[in-house]
Order: sequence, then structure tokens, then C-alpha cells
Amino acid sequence: MNFDIPARTEDYRVRIADFVEQEILPLEADKASYDAHENIALPLLEALRAKARMAGLWCLQLKPETGGAGLGKMDMAVCYEEMNRSIFGPVVFNSAAPDDGNMMVLEALGTPAQKQKWLKPIVEGKVRSAFAMTEPHPGGGSDPSMIMTRAKRRGDKYVVTGRKWFITGAEGASHFILIARTSDDPRHGLSALMFHKDQPGWRIMRRIEIMGPEEHGGHCELEFDGLEIPVEDMLVGEGRGMKVTQVRLGPARLTHCMRWLGLSRRCVEIARAYAAERHGFGQRLADRESVQLKLGDLAMRIEIGRILVMKAAWELDRGGFARKEVAMAKVQVANVLHDAADVAIQINGARGYSKDTVLEWIYRYARQARLVDGADEVHKMVLNRFLNEEERGFWRWTVEGEA
Repeated sequence: MNFDIPARTEDYRVRIADFVEQEILPLEADKASYDAHENIALPLLEALRAKARMAGLWCLQLKPETGGAGLGKMDMAVCYEEMNRSIFGPVVFNSAAPDDGNMMVLEALGTPAQKQKWLKPIVEGKVRSAFAMTEPHPGGGSDPSMIMTRAKRRGDKYVVTGRKWFITGAEGASHFILIARTSDDPRHGLSALMFHKDQPGWRIMRRIEIMGPEEHGGHCELEFDGLEIPVEDMLVGEGRGMKVTQVRLGPARLTHCMRWLGLSRRCVEIARAYAAERHGFGQRLADRESVQLKLGDLAMRIEIGRILVMKAAWELDRGGFARKEVAMAKVQVANVLHDAADVAIQINGARGYSKDTVLEWIYRYARQARLVDGADEVHKMVLNRFLNEEERGFWRWTVEGEA
């Protein structure tokens, strides 16, 4: 790999960094900037999104013909990390989950008509979206083969029955991508269908309270009781739901990691600033070996995460699936984010535990990182499967010119 980044990518990174520094970071200290669920208040968000559009920093991850800048995954890694120096950053640039992953999968797999109907409004920031896959027990979670929600074809429509839960953003979403079972075929039994919030036959049973803070629209439990979805609103085709999940979830896991690296670095930044000014027992915290060891370890582990993310992004950019690379990045970055917040709180003492900084916000947010888009244990099982299949080849180098 060549770790040099293109000048164009560096230009975007610098502009994003300046925007975050000047326009977003100052808002974090103002309680009026937050909604009831501890995310950025929607009126303020809309104003910032308008500024991001004007600055040419909107939907950079999408193709120019879709309304983006055509950044590849390696370019995104650089930019997304910079965006999430602020807890509010990614959503301002329309690069936050779940819209980010939904836009990319619709761009990759949607027909022209589907892109016009379902993708364009998300790109334009007119609606939000959700991806409805996870189900309560005994339905599917990390194992999609267990999905029980049914979509039965009746004429030119599919009729959906079942339940989903922990659906991110559902309460604020207008466009949904639903993964449902259309047959009992073990390989081709799942399909992806799209529906609008105003279609009858479904409801939000509850907004599930979490440790928080929450994304806009929360994490909801949904019930489907006769939702009718026209055939033309099926993505890719009947029985191709696993393809949709593969195209969406791999890159989406990696973009989570890109953003989490930015938050990890922010934790270190806050810890270093406090350690440099805080004195105790005649010595600055920054001069204590114990503090230096903690910060040095975090710096190394964040850099390991960056390298794993960049390798996975490189593999995706060259046309691979990067399943092994994404799994390693997901485990590493999720854990370092949690530990970065924990160490930063420890160095800041009572200040870190208070709401005087965003550290406690990040700490509560970080705990979900080891669960969402596959728990640590699932990804480690995936890695062990690759190890069993590839044996010594698990660690092979890609030879120049190989596909």
C-alpha cells in the first residue's frame, strides 16, 4: 500500500477540519445545541447542513452524478475521521449512519427509478432513512438466516408481517429498507424491500431507551401487520436480500470505524490538554510516567486502528469484499474508542465524569460500538473461520498485479 493521500483528499480534509473547528465544536458546550435525546437540535442541524452544502462538503462519499464528490473508501477514511472530531460532525455533512450506508447501497444497487424515488430525497437532505433488519428473539440478529419477518407476494404486491427492533433512526425516518423472508430457501430466502413511513400496515411499538446518547430517530421496535409493498419497490430482486446486506453492511461497518477514530482522537486531545495544565503534588499530570504510558498506548492503538481501516478501505476500493479486513478493523476500533474515552475520563478525574466536557457523552456512546453491526465475538468467529480456511495464507501478502 501507498499511504500517501491525494492532494484533493487533503484539500477536503483541511476544509472539513476548519469547518468542524469553526462551526461545530463551539456548539458542543451550549446546552441549547442539544435535543431531548442528547443529539444536535434539528433547527441548528439544518442551519449547519446548509453551510456544509455551500462549502462543498456535502455527501462527499457519493458519485458526482448522485450529488457527491466521488470519494473512494480510502479518501472517506481520511475525511470521516476528521468529521467526527466533533460528536455532531458526521450528520452535518450527511455522512452519518444509517443514511450513509443506505445511500451507498441504493446508489450501488437501485434502478434509475428507485434512485429517483428513494435515494434522491436522502441525498438532498429532505428525508432521513432507516435499515430494518434486526429482530427480537427468536428472530435474526447477527445471523440473518434466522430472520422471521415475512413478505408474501400477492399479485403485484408483497404483504409484510413480523417484528423488528433496535432499528436506528426509525422514529425520524421517512424511507425504510426492510429485510424480510420471501421463501424458506436457505441461500435465497431473503429480500430487500423499500417503503415510506406513511404506508399503512406497520407501526412503531416503542422507542427503546438506551444508555444513550441517541441518533436522531432513536432505536425503535417495529411491528408489521399487513404492510403492502409494490413489487417495483423491491431492491435487486426476490431472493437477493443477502446481496443487499453484504453490499451495505461491510462498508457501513468500516465507515463506523472511520468516524470512531475521530472520536478516539478527540478523547486523547481532551486528556492531553487537561494533563498539560493540571498540577498535583508539585508536578503536572503530563509529566507523570503513568499518564504518559496511558496516552502513548492510546496513540499506538489508534494508529493500529487507522492502518487496519485503511487496509480494509484499500481492499474495497480495489473491488474486494474485505470481510476479514473489516472484521479486524471493527474489533480494534470499537475497543480503542471505549478505552480512549475511559482513559480520558480517568485523567480528567471528576471533570471527566461531569458534563463539563463531551467525554461522558462519548463514553456512553462508545459502549454500543462493540455491539452494533456485529458484536466483537461475532467478528472474531469470522476471523477464526478465515484462519481455518486459509491457515498460513491468512497472513499472505497481496502480490502486485493480483486481482
